[in-house]
Amino acid sequence: MSSVGIDQISFYTSNYFLDLRTLAQIQLTDPDKYYQGIGQEKMSMAAHDEDIVTMAASAAYPLVQNGESEQISTLLFATETAIDQSKAAGVYVHRLLGLNNNCRVVELKQACYSATAALQMACALVARQPEKKVLVIASDIARYDLNTPGEATQGCGAVAMMISAQPRILSIAPEVGNYTEDVMDFWRPNYRKTALVDGKYSTKIYLKALKQAWENFRENSSLTFNDFTHFCYHLPFSRMAQKAHKHLARVNKSELDASDLEQQIADTLLYNRIIGNSYTASMYIGLASLLENCQQNLTGKHIGFFSYGSGCVAEFFSGTVVEGYLDVLFKEQHHAMLDKRQEVTYEEYLELYRAPDPTDGESHSIAADTQGRFRLAAISHHKREYVAI
Repeated sequence: MSSVGIDQISFYTSNYFLDLRTLAQIQLTDPDKYYQGIGQEKMSMAAHDEDIVTMAASAAYPLVQNGESEQISTLLFATETAIDQSKAAGVYVHRLLGLNNNCRVVELKQACYSATAALQMACALVARQPEKKVLVIASDIARYDLNTPGEATQGCGAVAMMISAQPRILSIAPEVGNYTEDVMDFWRPNYRKTALVDGKYSTKIYLKALKQAWENFRENSSLTFNDFTHFCYHLPFSRMAQKAHKHLARVNKSELDASDLEQQIADTLLYNRIIGNSYTASMYIGLASLLENCQQNLTGKHIGFFSYGSGCVAEFFSGTVVEGYLDVLFKEQHHAMLDKRQEVTYEEYLELYRAPDPTDGESHSIAADTQGRFRLAAISHHKREYVAI
C-alpha cells in the first residue's frame, strides 16, 4: 500500500498579541515567571471579527489554491471552542473555501486531542480511496478567567493539513499507542465560556498518559526512543513539552544529556512561545515550527508525536519526513504573518478579552478589524454571517 500522510500544512494566528512582560507588569510579578517559568513570551488575541471559523478558513486557504479542492472528499474540523451545539463549524469553512458539494463535513471534540483523531481518520479514509484527499483543520481560542494561573497561557490559532496518498511532507505510520482515563483535570461545561482547570493535576495526568501511550506504542511498533530525532508534544505551554520529554527520556533510560534532549524539541516550540496555546492546533503548529525552522535537513527522519486531550485521551504516533518537503512549506508566508502582528496594551487586551458575545438574537454588525482573509461580519437572528475580505 502506498504511504499516507500530510501533503501540505499551513497555520494562521491573529494579528494582535499581548507581550507577557506587560501582563507581568500589571500583576507586579517578574516577567521571568512567564518567559522562563512556563516558556511563553506572547499570546495571540483574536480580533473582534475573528473566531474559530475565520481562523480555520484563513489557515486552509493556501491549501486549496491549486485545484486540489475537487479531490477533497471530507473536511474534518477539530475544536474544543465550538460556536454551535449542532452545526459543524467546518460547514461555514466549506462555503468560504468554495469546496465541492459532495464533500462531507464533520466536527470532532475531545479537548486538545481531537485533531489527532481527525488526522488518523483522514489517513484511514485516504487509504480506502487513495485518489481522494481529506482536509483536516484544527482551530481554537484558548481563554481563561482573568487573574488566574491559566491567563498567561491564553492564545489562538488554526492549522490546516491536507492528507493524501504519497504525501510530500510527512508519511504517517499506522502503529499508534493510545490511553484513555476518565479524569477531571480540565473541562468546560456548556454554561461557561472559560474552562475549569486543576493545573497541577493536569500536569500529572499529562505525564501519566504519556508513559501509558508510549508503552502501548512500543507494543505495536518496532521503533524505539533512539530511532526518533525529534518529538512534537501537545503544547499548553512550552515548558510542558520540556517536562514531558525529560519524563519520556527517563522512562526509556536514555543516555542523552539535557542539551541533546532539548535539541530534539527546541524547534517545535518557536511558534508556540509567541502565539500561546491553541488547544487542538498546538501540536501541529509545533510540527510546522519544526519543519520550517530546523537547520538540519529532516528528510528520512522519524518524528514522534504525543497528543494529549484533558479528560483524558492521549496518543503516541510517528511520522517519517519525505524528501522534498522543504519545497512545499509556507515558511515565508508564516514568518511574514508573525512579523506584522501588532502588540496591544493591557487596556486593549481587556477590550479584546471582553468583546461582546450577543445572545439576544438581535442584529449586531461587527466592525472590520482582522488582517485575515475572512471575517465574522455580523450576528443576526442568532445566525453568524461570514464574508471573504
